[in-house]
Amino acid sequence: MPRECLRAVSRPAAMAVAFCGIIFFISAAAMAETAPPGTHPMAKQHQSMLDEIQADMAATASWTGRPALKPLVLAAMAKVERHRFVPAEEAPYAYINRPRSIGHGQTISQPYIVALMTELLDVGPEDKVLEVGTGSGYQAAVLAEIVREVFTVEIVEPLGRQAAARLKELGYANVHARIGHGFKGWPEQAPFDAIIDTAAPERVPEALAAQLKTGGRLVIPLGRQWEPQTLQRCVKGADGKLACESRLPVAFVPMVGGREGGRDKEEGRPSRP
Repeated sequence: MPRECLRAVSRPAAMAVAFCGIIFFISAAAMAETAPPGTHPMAKQHQSMLDEIQADMAATASWTGRPALKPLVLAAMAKVERHRFVPAEEAPYAYINRPRSIGHGQTISQPYIVALMTELLDVGPEDKVLEVGTGSGYQAAVLAEIVREVFTVEIVEPLGRQAAARLKELGYANVHARIGHGFKGWPEQAPFDAIIDTAAPERVPEALAAQLKTGGRLVIPLGRQWEPQTLQRCVKGADGKLACESRLPVAFVPMVGGREGGRDKEEGRPSRP
């Protein structure tokens, strides 16, 4: 999962500046109306987060091609309570639109990035999705509000076990979690309608491409650490090949767990949805 660092974005009615996973917006336009979150003690902060995400979507539309979230994605972001996916000491800050620490040297990703990657998957109620990198379980919960089943793999064992217990406690019976290397995917459950990878390999892992259905979507950051990277949206054609488009300049830490069967030296740890 990423430490999202975008370049400055200029638009006629807005200025966006991003630094190390935080996107700041100064806009003359009114915030887009969003679906209200559920009733909880931080509902006002939750609503503010949704408003910021919608503003982020509008300001980055020239890159992503997505000026707003689909209703299904917006509803999922409104329903999932982010403060349930962070440690108690981080809960007061859970609805700030930036990464937060979740322990084990990891962070929960910026809500805008979670929303954008979910949007780019173009998933629906009958879909089965593979997530590479469970983290806190937040991204899996957002997906679970939209799709039929989520299969999620986490390489950091304590995080994976905590997330699995949290998702079970919250009633997400359609999320299936296990500990493993993301490069290998989850072959026993393939094929998948969509795959989301939240840390950056240098190229698309062959196993993930193989486990995607024809017509399936893959959203993944590609590139080496400290070099230009892009968030890619790929679609698998009838010939088995992926057609990929760059959607956003980003900066992710490396995908951990091997390079097509070997093991990379871990230079840092990805942030985790």
